[in-house]
Amino acid sequence: MLIYIIPLFHILGIISSIHAVMGTRTSQGAIAWLVSLNTFPYFAVPAYWILGRSRFQGYVKAKNTDKHHTDGVIQQLEKATAPYLIPDADKKPAARAAELLADLAMTRNNKVQLLIDGHATFDSIIKGIDAARDYILFQFFIVHDDDIGNRIQRHLVNSAKSGVRVYFLYDEIGSHHLPQTYLQELKDSGVQVFAFNTRKGTQNRFQINFRNHRKIVVTDGKTAWVGGHNVGDEYLGRSRKFGHWRDTHVLIEGPAVMALQLSFVEDWHWATETTIELNWKPEAAIDSDQRVLIVPSGPADDLETASLM
Repeated sequence: MLIYIIPLFHILGIISSIHAVMGTRTSQGAIAWLVSLNTFPYFAVPAYWILGRSRFQGYVKAKNTDKHHTDGVIQQLEKATAPYLIPDADKKPAARAAELLADLAMTRNNKVQLLIDGHATFDSIIKGIDAARDYILFQFFIVHDDDIGNRIQRHLVNSAKSGVRVYFLYDEIGSHHLPQTYLQELKDSGVQVFAFNTRKGTQNRFQINFRNHRKIVVTDGKTAWVGGHNVGDEYLGRSRKFGHWRDTHVLIEGPAVMALQLSFVEDWHWATETTIELNWKPEAAIDSDQRVLIVPSGPADDLETASLM
């Protein structure tokens, strides 16, 4: 039996490597699969057919199938943001190319504040959570049950109990250490809590490699935070393993907030198959005219958006 299995794996390795070269999104990925599939086919072939898909097809299919859930929002958003768009004549070619990659428009009349470390970031986010009056959209790849995680939780719970709608979306692999008691306390206060759930659906059962790394907070459709920080004490420089870890976030006010809100809504619809009623009327930032383009890149894109950007 072994005499047939060994050649079979090598044949499958060759076939798989051709598929990888033709379909892998980056040249580095294609080369890595090509070498491994032909050198170690016994391990690489099963790994490739479980983890080798370069596009998050389940997300793409759901987005195309359920377009009626977001088409109305997108049309409404395009109309509402029209006064804040920048004419093509006023944009450099690179900016126009970036818009095409993002599949979103750059807007003016924004105010952007650089949050240079974890302390500045979480102080700003918590201040925004406390100021929210209608809703809070909260999405992170990693949420820890530590000092900053518990501090954030308390403020979200207080907001929910005061009548603010809170939507909490997390990645179940990135937040695999997060205990159910943490999530249950949020739910008990009225927070709507869901995992991103990339493995939803029979065709995505083994797709653990498609993770959601977004780190977004939006309040009332007016203010947003986005950047590199996850919710964890290590982002405050308290980790013995990582030392003084410094990352960056930005606080955004203005029409660009709508694009981050749209990104959250699309991810929320994938995870929950529900839609959310939100504010889609952008407001110009006061005394500021910064130009902002949001790039919600990911493995559901037609192109390798982040690398091309």
